[in-house]
Amino acid sequence: MTDHHDASPSHSEPSRVVEVERKYDVDDSTPLPAWVGIPGVDAVSPGEVRELDARYFDTADGRLSRAGVALRRRTGGPDAGWHIKGPRDGDGRLEIGWPLGDDDSIPDAVTEAVSRWATGRLTPLARIENTRTAYLLTGAAGVIAEFVDDRVRATDLRHDVQREWREWELELGPAAPADAAGRDALFDAAERVISDAGGRDASSGSKLARALGF
Repeated sequence: MTDHHDASPSHSEPSRVVEVERKYDVDDSTPLPAWVGIPGVDAVSPGEVRELDARYFDTADGRLSRAGVALRRRTGGPDAGWHIKGPRDGDGRLEIGWPLGDDDSIPDAVTEAVSRWATGRLTPLARIENTRTAYLLTGAAGVIAEFVDDRVRATDLRHDVQREWREWELELGPAAPADAAGRDALFDAAERVISDAGGRDASSGSKLARALGF
């Protein structure tokens, strides 16, 4: 789910989306939020289960991680492909995507795009497997937000360390308020019901950082 979308994805022209989302830590047994009192939301879809499997890459000296950038190849779900997630700007983060190729080698277009941050050899950094259940929060104008319940199994490939956790994400959709005040009001209302259910601010900024112990 995105709040901005440029050209259609193709082998020559990548997709570009700006994700506006927040993450929350939850315990394994935390019940799902009761979506009451969310501005503009009048329905919540049944949960859609997605099995996601992503491998992340970086240089030996971690240039991408230090720049706040993530490079991954992900299978499963509606946006399977190669993704570069740029540095975070507030709640937003630019994601550039390419389709999966015939094998798992890094496409030249991806290597070229990531060269603004790193030009060294890219090798596997982490694997993140995720059983995701996604819910759409909708109103009269369409999808206001997507809420996902993630059960994550991560492996730090360079140190052979495995970690598991559960987290929630709330990402704005195309029918979300376009103004900052409206978005803040939406997040504030959502976070009240998330907090009431037992959710709390995420202790780590990304799944990759948590997979690596940060």
